[in-house]
Amino acid sequence: MSVPPLRRALCLAYGAGSIGAGIFSTIPGLLLLFYLTDTLAVPAGLAGLAILIPKLWDIVTDPIVGAWSDRTRSRWGRRRPFLLAGALLLPPCFMALFMAPVGDPVVSFFWVLLAFCAAAGAFTLFQVPYATMPAEMTADYHERTTLVAYRMAFVTVGVLAGGALAPELIEMGGGGAAGYAQMAIVLALITMVAMLTAFFGTRGAVQTEAVASSLGLRAQLGVALAYLPFRRLLTAYALQCVALGTVLAAVPYFVRYTLQAGSGGLTLLFVCLVAPAIVTMPVWTAVSRRHGKRVAYIAAAVIFAVMAASLMLAGPGPLWRVGVQVGLLGIGFAGLQVFPFAMLPELIDADAHATGLRREGVFTALWFVGEKAGFAAGAWLVSGILAATGFIERRAGELVVQPEAALLGVHLATALAPALLAAISVPLLLRHREPDRKLPTLS
Repeated sequence: MSVPPLRRALCLAYGAGSIGAGIFSTIPGLLLLFYLTDTLAVPAGLAGLAILIPKLWDIVTDPIVGAWSDRTRSRWGRRRPFLLAGALLLPPCFMALFMAPVGDPVVSFFWVLLAFCAAAGAFTLFQVPYATMPAEMTADYHERTTLVAYRMAFVTVGVLAGGALAPELIEMGGGGAAGYAQMAIVLALITMVAMLTAFFGTRGAVQTEAVASSLGLRAQLGVALAYLPFRRLLTAYALQCVALGTVLAAVPYFVRYTLQAGSGGLTLLFVCLVAPAIVTMPVWTAVSRRHGKRVAYIAAAVIFAVMAASLMLAGPGPLWRVGVQVGLLGIGFAGLQVFPFAMLPELIDADAHATGLRREGVFTALWFVGEKAGFAAGAWLVSGILAATGFIERRAGELVVQPEAALLGVHLATALAPALLAAISVPLLLRHREPDRKLPTLS
């Protein structure tokens, strides 16, 4: 069946949902570990579990939601009912996440753990079906890259809004627990508006009907994981997510303890990371059209690894110097955001051509298992490095002097660990082969 060219209004409406996704994907990864150790006085090793366990819960829920959306039949299509559910359920859970009681660190730990599990489940309802939609909305190789580029541009806006606004909102709220609560309320409302825009704005999008499968969920997951090109690309992307998760979780510590700067320094570095991603997204799309997605993806991974390693040279001094390094890191970050999701639909089409089944939800769910597990592993890795090097937790307002070993741990977690992880992903990408662009799609 021929698919009409994508309308710009549809691309914009679809992409707008990623503002909410970008906010929620960023804030816990950027601030939650720091919130636990430096506001609620939860020990670093225990704090890491409050982030890791909800992501392990995602490993269970993501494939279930993906397969559920594959089978759904409704007047709104297969995916859009889930967008509405996630848009309504996520904001209150997001608010609760940063409203933990202050006092007993154990009580604070369990509050955050349960709130994060609830928020992660609500986000899965939106994210997995939402990310699946490009494989249905167009069958054109370059249009898919364009659609994903819209999505990633809006993700970047969400990431920038979350990462840059959050420290300022916390400061405006008086810092400490009250500041975090104010930040959560404002960003949760923005998230709801963005996700509802995607729901209402995609009502005219092309959608495919569910195709019955004789395989159960476990068998379908096994078939997807047995597909070598998908498994190889997923592994590379998961390693990069660990690297990105490590950077996000370590940056607040890096700003405070390595650069010895305040919340303004965190905002500045986050803008330096994300703003270049917005500017260079069209450039990466052009490189992809000329040299192919795989080559562009490899280049992005190499740039990210080299610039992450360069942060080992950073220290107290003019912030603009570190800002330049982080800005160059942002160029690689942009490519790591757009190309994996632009390449995934081609693998889904190849599977559909071979099997006659549309299993976008199953493939996308496995993809997000790798992503979420990677980001959680990155935060957990940072918490482990801090615990191993003797980092001292504190409540808001307390003054502590960190040992030299802990300061070195912050530096290693910010620079060396993500650089190595990104570098390890490159050989996998070198062995990846893209499916035939002329492969017919099934709809």
